[in-house]
Amino acid sequence: MVSDSSPVLHVDSLSVNYGKIRVVHDVSFDVRSGEIFGLIGLNGAGKTSIIKTLIGLREPESGAATILGGRAGDPNVRRSLAYLPERFDPPWFLTGFEFLRFSLRLYNRPYDESSVLSAISDLALDPQALRRRVQVLSKGMRQKLGLLGTILTGAPFLVLDEPMSGLDPLARVRVKESLMFCRAQGRTVFLSSHILSDMAELCDRVAILHDGRLVFCGIPSSLLVQECASNLEQAFLSVIGASSARLSA
Repeated sequence: MVSDSSPVLHVDSLSVNYGKIRVVHDVSFDVRSGEIFGLIGLNGAGKTSIIKTLIGLREPESGAATILGGRAGDPNVRRSLAYLPERFDPPWFLTGFEFLRFSLRLYNRPYDESSVLSAISDLALDPQALRRRVQVLSKGMRQKLGLLGTILTGAPFLVLDEPMSGLDPLARVRVKESLMFCRAQGRTVFLSSHILSDMAELCDRVAILHDGRLVFCGIPSSLLVQECASNLEQAFLSVIGASSARLSA
C-alpha cells in the first residue's frame, strides 16, 4: 500500500550533461514511500544517467535529487539505499554465500542463516550452487544472487536497474513476488526495465523518459486510457511517438 507521507525520492528540475551534451532535460518527479515506481524509456533515453545521479556516481548539471530528505550521493543517504546495477558482476573470487555475508556486513546487518536460506528458496536459487565461486554461476544465477544481496540489506529504498535481465520465467515470477513483499514491508522500490508487461504488473506508478525528457508520470492504467491502448507496450509506443512528433514539429 502506498503511503501519503513525504516522498522518499524528490527529483526537482534535474538536468544531466555528458560534456556539452545534455542527456536529461529538466526532469521532476516524486517517489512515494512504500510504492514500486518504474522508469521506462528506450536505450539512450537517460534512465541510467538519472540512476547514476541518484546513487552519487554523477553530479547533475542543474536541479537536484533528494532521498529521504538528504542530497543524493551523500554518504548518510547511501546507507539508506541498496543498488543493483544492470550488469551485476560480483567479485569473482567470492562464493555466493561469501558475497551475501559481505553485502550484509556493509549494512551492519547480522548474518542469520535461516533467514538467508529462506530468501534463497524464495528466489528459487540452489543453496549448493552458492557454495561455489560466483565466476562459475550462470548469468541468471548471478542476477538472482545480486538481487538477493540487495534485498537482504534491509535498506528502505531499493534502486534496481533491469533486475529481470537474464532471468527465466520461473525466476521472473519469484523476483516479482519478492519485490511485492518488499512493498508490503513498507520499503520503496525504484526500478528500470524494458519488460513492460512486468512493469504493468508490478508498478504503482511509472515515469516515461524520451530523449531525456519526462513525457508521462502516473498510474499505468491512466496511461492506457490516455493513449486508448490495451497494454503498456502500445501505450508506451504511442506516447513516445507523440513526443517525437512534437519535438520535430
